[in-house]
Amino acid sequence: MSVVENGNAQMLLNGSWQVDPAASAVEFRVRHLMIATLKGRFREFDGAIVPGEALSLAGSINVASVDTFDERRDAYLRSPDFFDVERFPEITFKSTAVHLTGDDKRFIVVGELTMKDVTKPITLDGVFRGAGVDPDDDGERIALELRGELDRTDFGLAWNRALETGGVLFGNAVELALDVTAVRVD
Repeated sequence: MSVVENGNAQMLLNGSWQVDPAASAVEFRVRHLMIATLKGRFREFDGAIVPGEALSLAGSINVASVDTFDERRDAYLRSPDFFDVERFPEITFKSTAVHLTGDDKRFIVVGELTMKDVTKPITLDGVFRGAGVDPDDDGERIALELRGELDRTDFGLAWNRALETGGVLFGNAVELALDVTAVRVD
């Protein structure tokens, strides 16, 4: 059965998939100055979807690839005060369960996120965006979105600064947005 014939979340169960970083994005949002939203991304990451007795999703991020569109801020985020990329160069995720819902397009991923040697559970809401064949390489592809939220202080990312007007420089809640395109590898 080709992906074109079966374009729903069940495709996750039909074969192994490798994330295509050139066609995917790992982004985050956090409250900034109590009034705005700071957006950022990681430029280097990989991941895989592997079927089996239990469907597994896994991925890793090169933390040094953080990009908030401000070089000075990015350098600070890489420093020992925040991500400490010299000691903790990678963020990893491994699913513990994937639940396909009754909806053909929606699913839930439960897993463990490890950042700065701290592992915490996280739940991501998934939407299967579709499947198709790339005309340039005849490769089967799937696309999905994963959304979630975490408290950065749970992972030791506690640095902040009080503002003269009250409040703090950065919020603790971090919204995660992963837009993933994966290529069939089996």
